[in-house]
Amino acid sequence: MRVTATTPTRTHSSPWRAPRQWPDAAMAAWRHSMRFRATAITMLCTSLAIFIICVVMALVIRSDLFESRKDEALHNARLSVSQAQNLLDSGQVGDDRAAVAALWGETQRVLGRAASTDRIVGFFAEAEGDGFAPSGFRSLRPFPALSNELRTRVITVPGRQAWQSVELPQDDGTTTAGIVVGQLLTIHDVGNYEIYMAYDLADADETLLFVQRTLWFAGITLVGLIAVISWLVLRSVSTPIIEAAETSARLAAGDLEVRLPVRGEDELATLGRSFNAMADSIENQIRELAELSLVQQRFVSDVSHELRTPLTTIRLAAEMINDQKDDFDPTTARTAELLHTQVQRFELLLSDLLEISRYDAGSVQLEIEATSLAQLAEEIVDELRPLAAVHDTELRMVAPGGYSPVDMDPRRVRRVLRNLVGNAIEHGEGKPVVITVDSNQHAVAVGVRDFGLGLRPEDVDRVFDRFWRADPSRTRTIGGTGLGLSIALGDAKLHGGTLEVWSELGVGTNFVLTIPRTDATPHGQGPVPLEPQETLADLGDLTQPIVVPDDRDGGRS
Repeated sequence: MRVTATTPTRTHSSPWRAPRQWPDAAMAAWRHSMRFRATAITMLCTSLAIFIICVVMALVIRSDLFESRKDEALHNARLSVSQAQNLLDSGQVGDDRAAVAALWGETQRVLGRAASTDRIVGFFAEAEGDGFAPSGFRSLRPFPALSNELRTRVITVPGRQAWQSVELPQDDGTTTAGIVVGQLLTIHDVGNYEIYMAYDLADADETLLFVQRTLWFAGITLVGLIAVISWLVLRSVSTPIIEAAETSARLAAGDLEVRLPVRGEDELATLGRSFNAMADSIENQIRELAELSLVQQRFVSDVSHELRTPLTTIRLAAEMINDQKDDFDPTTARTAELLHTQVQRFELLLSDLLEISRYDAGSVQLEIEATSLAQLAEEIVDELRPLAAVHDTELRMVAPGGYSPVDMDPRRVRRVLRNLVGNAIEHGEGKPVVITVDSNQHAVAVGVRDFGLGLRPEDVDRVFDRFWRADPSRTRTIGGTGLGLSIALGDAKLHGGTLEVWSELGVGTNFVLTIPRTDATPHGQGPVPLEPQETLADLGDLTQPIVVPDDRDGGRS
């Protein structure tokens, strides 16, 4: 179980430096920035709406421009043909062919003046009378090809206009949009003539192009303005939210004095006041709890100190009585023995309570010495070998490294090892206990492995809690206080190291103490793996290197 404290920090980077980073930066901004996401959605929806509106308006304007220009062309053509027909109807030429030709020439001039176009052609369609008819005429400017459908409609529906959209050739060889309007002219006693007038719609196209450009420019400008407005509005809303998030993070990190700035009387100001009231309440409660905890710590410390003197007297009396128990009757002798044992346990409990109070008060100091972890482990193995013999447990030590001295507090590390090995003997079910010591360039570590019943996963997370036991109904034979692992974890953290545990039901438990060579926290794979690889059947080849090599500097460190 690794205990790690983290502090929330904000990092600022520049993801827009390289174009290839833009997609990743945009995706990161989409995931982490509500302001960016809302602005992007607003721009997308606005752009789509403006695009649809611009397209629809362009189509409507184009249709209206075409209809307006067509109606104007039809009106001019109808007016010119009407004037020409009135001229032909009023002419009294009789059978005079010269007069007919002169009247026809005057008719062409009237058509040219009234039609508002210089692209006019005429074709003789049907003869009457004696068969004489003046010839038709052609336009001086390029004229589009006439379709058979248009000419047939003009001939078969006299008195009605017919029109058709065409590509109108220009003098420079290009073409523009246009329409051709056709209608019949009748010369009495001579025949009918097909009159066709071509009207250029280039001015309508230019107008439509100008309107489209204006629409697109206005649309793009509108999208930009909406994006800026959305960004500013969202910034005014999201900035207090960001401030609240940062303030919450600082409050969670322990800065109880931090508060939100309150501006105005709106909903965000109400949120700020509510947050500040909550922070004040939390600060007051934490201070009350801290004061209560300080009182409790002082009480435990004072009681522990005050009890040491009478306990020393009681312990001396209990030892004297226990030394003379052979002179007592069996019942009194057993009572004396129990008194001696419980007084020792009581003294150990007072020592642990006093140590815990020092940790809570933050007054623990390390006494650093250059010490070999392997040598400490060998001393603990020798010290606890009689206890292991009582429990019919074999202690095996494997130390491929860890002999070179490392700065540590040997008394506290020895206490941690004593606690771990003692627990392994207590819960090892009479099976071997393996103590592994190793090191690398960053840290030294020792692992204590037993092959007992193991712990459940939910129990592993609580193994370092004070006064917690995995099986409260189980009787302890060593006499622990329930504070040993909690104190061991505190000792490991004082050294800047870690104390971790691995356990599996029916397989066993492994505790690993790791101490860094420097003040840095251990990182990466430690010298001793937390999850052991060997099984109980693999222990046959393990040896116990009790004899430390003389040339320790030459060995592995």
